[in-house]
Amino acid sequence: MGAWEVLAVLCAGAGAGALNAVIGAGSLISFPTLVALGVPPVTANVSNTLGLVPGSVAAALGYRAELSGRGPLVRRLLVPAVLGGLTGATLLLVLPASAFEAIVPVLLLVAAALVWLQPRVATWLATRRGAAPAHGGVELWVGVGLTAVYGGYFGAAQGVLLLALLGILVEGSLQSANGVKNVLAGTANLTAAVVFVLVADVDWAMAGLIALGAWVGGTLGARYGRRLPDRVIRLGVVVVAVVVAVRWSL
Repeated sequence: MGAWEVLAVLCAGAGAGALNAVIGAGSLISFPTLVALGVPPVTANVSNTLGLVPGSVAAALGYRAELSGRGPLVRRLLVPAVLGGLTGATLLLVLPASAFEAIVPVLLLVAAALVWLQPRVATWLATRRGAAPAHGGVELWVGVGLTAVYGGYFGAAQGVLLLALLGILVEGSLQSANGVKNVLAGTANLTAAVVFVLVADVDWAMAGLIALGAWVGGTLGARYGRRLPDRVIRLGVVVVAVVVAVRWSL
C-alpha cells in the first residue's frame, strides 16, 4: 500500500467518524474509498464496520454530558441494538447484497421527513397519548432493533434513522438524542464487528487505518458537533438523508 493510499484511508476514516458523531452516514465516505482502492465489496464492508467502532466510542465519550440521566434508556435499548447487529451481520454473510437495496432510499426519506417535522410530530403524539415515556415505549425498542439489523448489514445512515426514532419517541433535545444514538449505533457496529472477526474475511490493514482516522474524527465531531443548535443538526440530517437516498437510487 502506497503512502497516498494510506493517507486516503486515514482521511476517509476521519471524515466518516466526524460525520457519524454529528449526524450519521459516515460509511458513505469510508466504504466507497475502500472499494475504490480495490478491496472487494463484502470485505470492504466488513473491514469498514470494524474500523468505525473506535469512532463510535470516541463520539459517545464526547457526548457523555448529553447522556447524563439517560442511563436507564440506554441500558434498555442495548438489547435490541445487540440483537439487531448480530442479525444484520449474519444476513450480510448469507444473503445477496440486493436484499435491502430497494428499501434503503425509502427508509432514508422517511427518516428525513420525521427529523424535519420532529417538533410537530412529537407535539401531536403527546396530545394523543400524553408525554412520551422515558424509555420510548415498545415501538422504540422494536425500531432500534430493526435499525440495528440494517446497521449490522451495511450501516450507511444508520445514525439518521436512529436520530429520527429517538427525536420522535423520546423527550429531550436532538443533542441528547445524538448522544444516545452514538452509543446504540456503536453497539450495533461492535456486535457485527465481533461476528466478522470470527467468521469473515477482514482486511486488517484497511480496518486499522479506518479505526485510527475514525477515532480522531469521532473525537473532533463530538467536540464541535455538541455546539450546534438543534435546528442545524435537523437540517444537516435532512440534507444527508436526501443526498444519500438519491445517490443510492442512481
